[in-house]
Amino acid sequence: MSVYVGNLSYEAKEEDIRDVFADYGTVKRVQIPTDRDTGRPRGFAFVEMETEDQETAAIEVLDGAEWMGRTLKVNKARPRESRGSSGGGGRRERSPRDY
Repeated sequence: MSVYVGNLSYEAKEEDIRDVFADYGTVKRVQIPTDRDTGRPRGFAFVEMETEDQETAAIEVLDGAEWMGRTLKVNKARPRESRGSSGGGGRRERSPRDY
């Protein structure tokens, strides 16, 4: 399981986040998603810690805490939802005007 960290400063780097969470245990991984088009951070991250107890301790203290000028939103990350095939390329019904 991992921890979702929202409302992050766009200036926050992986090392910064790792340092904050290290106060609550061993940080195994930090992932900062970036915008596909611009490559800039999207303002949230996922932090994976060694144990669930460490994650819980970090959530209890950091949720609502101010950091780098922002109020953090920290909670258990939810599993990624399947997007399905909502992309283009689907067939549509033709109307009589299409003929």
